[in-house]
Amino acid sequence: MTLGIIAALPEEIADLLDQMKEHMVKHTIGRRDFYEGNLYGQHCIIVLARVGKVAASATCVTLIQSFNVKRIIFTGLAGSIAPNVNIGDIVIGTSFCQHDLDAYPFFPRYEVPLLGKTFFESDVQLNHALLHSAHEFLDPSINDNIHEIISRDAFKTFSLDNLRIHQGLILSGDQFVGHRITAADLISVFPEGLCTEMEGAAVAQVCYEYDIPFTVMRIISDKADHTAHTDFKRFLTEVARFISSQILIKFLQNLQNKV
Repeated sequence: MTLGIIAALPEEIADLLDQMKEHMVKHTIGRRDFYEGNLYGQHCIIVLARVGKVAASATCVTLIQSFNVKRIIFTGLAGSIAPNVNIGDIVIGTSFCQHDLDAYPFFPRYEVPLLGKTFFESDVQLNHALLHSAHEFLDPSINDNIHEIISRDAFKTFSLDNLRIHQGLILSGDQFVGHRITAADLISVFPEGLCTEMEGAAVAQVCYEYDIPFTVMRIISDKADHTAHTDFKRFLTEVARFISSQILIKFLQNLQNKV
């Protein structure tokens, strides 16, 4: 059963590609490179979607139609809009909405026209498996080398001593939210929202239309305010890429152990 793994930025899949490089095949379709190979006994297609809803949608459709993937995982960064979701925390999306979709008065705001849906739900089993893998990553009795993966300096700089896992609503839009007022507006409309990003709800809609189980994992890089751009690159390269890849590796290992 082929698994599609998607990211928006190169750093988010670099470590997975490095592990698969000896026996992988590259396919170029639609100006994207799709890397096919096996990781921990799982047949995988790993691809860089690039940023935004259209990019994510196009990538999903290609995975489904050209590679016949049966499950999709999207991983990447997000900005927190919830007070209890902090930098470094892990968010597993259970539902998704496009916060910039507005066809009113012809259709209700945020509803996908002619589809009649505002919220799209991810796959419960994939969510549970990813949640279990994330807990394993954070559990010092199982994973005692986290400071070898992420430097102590990075832990201190980004205050990562109390990392937590959250599940819930992720908001998506073709907009980098970097202002408190914008984040507050989103929370006023979606009080249950956890974070905002630029791809998840698009992936969710495509997977809904094709009946493909999917899930989305986000690592919180900022608080969606005026400081959102500060140390973004460093957080991505020194923290987020390792959290994401290590959780996905544990996810794949757990799948392998079930076979």
